[in-house]
Amino acid sequence: MRWCSSSAFHLLRCVRLRLCSRRGRNRLPLWIREIWAYMRLLAKSLYVNSLTDSDVVFDSVFEPVFLTVDYITRWFGLVFVCLVVILTSSIVVIAYVVLLPLILNTYSPPWIAWHVCYGHWNLIMIAFHYYKAANTSPGYPPTEKHDGPVVSVCKKCIIPKPARTHHCGICNRCILKMDHHCPWLNNCVGHFNHRYFFSFCLFMTLGCVYCSISGRNLFLDAYNALETHYQTPAPPYTFKDKMIHKSIIYMWVLTSTVGVALGALTIWHAVLISRGETSIERHINSKETKRMAKWGKVYRNPFNYGRLNNWKIFLGVEKRSHWVTRVLLPSAHPPHGDGLTWAVFPVKKDLIPV
Repeated sequence: MRWCSSSAFHLLRCVRLRLCSRRGRNRLPLWIREIWAYMRLLAKSLYVNSLTDSDVVFDSVFEPVFLTVDYITRWFGLVFVCLVVILTSSIVVIAYVVLLPLILNTYSPPWIAWHVCYGHWNLIMIAFHYYKAANTSPGYPPTEKHDGPVVSVCKKCIIPKPARTHHCGICNRCILKMDHHCPWLNNCVGHFNHRYFFSFCLFMTLGCVYCSISGRNLFLDAYNALETHYQTPAPPYTFKDKMIHKSIIYMWVLTSTVGVALGALTIWHAVLISRGETSIERHINSKETKRMAKWGKVYRNPFNYGRLNNWKIFLGVEKRSHWVTRVLLPSAHPPHGDGLTWAVFPVKKDLIPV
């Protein structure tokens, strides 16, 4: 038994030595082993870092998709702007060519005055705010060294970022108080054109609702004229009559659809403005609220100055007359502040007495 056990031990030892010698002969070159070690290190860096979470992994995996979407949006921005101009112009042409003659022939003088005054005021507000929102720079942080406060450094621009500043992948720049990139404007919505964007959405929604309500009876008459199956011979409609009916149907369907969709967007932005937030900050504040709730603390938005003060700062209202001259009339006044520095403690005192 002793001889058998010692012989088996000796046999296993010989096999092990031979395997080790073969591994030594078949070892890969040094440069291949270094590359392999570097790749393993890169793979481990995704989950070894203590700051890595599901959002970082998601952004890393879908980075090519985001770049593709940004590239397409950047090049199709002008197409979206042309589409807005064409659709809006078509409604204006129908209003002047089709609806205005009907109003002048059928409505009473007070109603004619109401429709003419309100329609032209709404059209001027839409055109003015869309032009300003699309052509006003949203605001960019300085690229050179400055004495203003910063909160971080942009990992793409490699420049200091002030508070409320975020990087836009489509514009490929950092934007002051960035809300989002709007393809319908072909421009970012930031500190200096946020008011123009919201006012455009508001007055466009009001215009669509106005056209939808005012043209409801005309739409029903036009629809019945084209779709009703007559037991007797149908009335002899000319080509001009049929085009008028189709134009009214097109106007009502388009304005009703845009009014519902854009109205929901306008209400959402109105809620954000009341809270002193942007679209991006809404997600950030939601995460911070959940994170601090785990520690038994309550998170407060440092840029929320109260509902009324938030609207006054956003609209640039500094006295009572500004509610008319700066809100209900076209105004190119600059926003409150420079977008670089912000008061971070909520105030309870109103800017103007109410």
